[in-house]
Amino acid sequence: MKIKPITPAIGAQVMDVHLGEASRDPELFAQIKSALLKHKVLFFRNQDITRADHVDFANCFGKLEDHPVVNSDPQYPGLGLIYRSDSKHSYENTYHSDGLWRPNPSMGAVLRCIECPEIGGDTIWVNMVQAYEELPEEIKQKILKLRAKSSIEPSFGAVMPQEARVKLDRDNPPAEHPVVRTHPETGEKILYVGSFTTHFVNHNTPENIRHGIDKTPGASLLLNYLLSRASIPEYQVRWSWQPGDVAVWDNRSTQHYAVNDYWPAPRKMERAAIVGDVPY
Repeated sequence: MKIKPITPAIGAQVMDVHLGEASRDPELFAQIKSALLKHKVLFFRNQDITRADHVDFANCFGKLEDHPVVNSDPQYPGLGLIYRSDSKHSYENTYHSDGLWRPNPSMGAVLRCIECPEIGGDTIWVNMVQAYEELPEEIKQKILKLRAKSSIEPSFGAVMPQEARVKLDRDNPPAEHPVVRTHPETGEKILYVGSFTTHFVNHNTPENIRHGIDKTPGASLLLNYLLSRASIPEYQVRWSWQPGDVAVWDNRSTQHYAVNDYWPAPRKMERAAIVGDVPY
């Protein structure tokens, strides 16, 4: 197995390995997981694997999770079918961490390209450890104890009829997480807000608020500043897909953005997302 870093900040291409074989070889899988923790997202070209191989490999990381909106393969629960062919609209062209609206957001995901446009349809991943590390010290101190809520309703729910949207929110109520989380395996500090984040829950304190403008729009301006850190190119890697490619990412320490520039060409991806822990 060969590993070639793609950028100084994030991402590596892994060569001379078959993910189906890796799912059956604990030592090989351990090498891949170690590389994932280091590079945060790994890319594999020309993976001639079945859906069973895909699911088996993802299961090596942990139990797979269902999604309340994205359809799954009936034979392989937890294998989401992200097919874009009948609409230009996309939920993925924003910087986000999968499942941030859950009490235990996804640990990571294994995404396989089935069909992609000849031009366009790239995906960007962002190193949110570096995004935190390079914050000004005064901002680090300001957000150290902040917590924020994230919700599925304003994104996936926005195009639903009101009754369905209310049910989606009721079945998946907003979740509260630290603005700076700790990676449970590496101990790294991570800037942990994304497009699902709606507001801080403990910003309105005497230490932060002297006049009403400190609360509104003060808190919103701070949140928007933190969200904008994901757009810094020095923290990013961009991958141009080919059929048979597989990307594996650590959802705890990264965000990603699926570029929606390929309509009306089809783009068909299959994703196995892994259940995560409760952030702290």
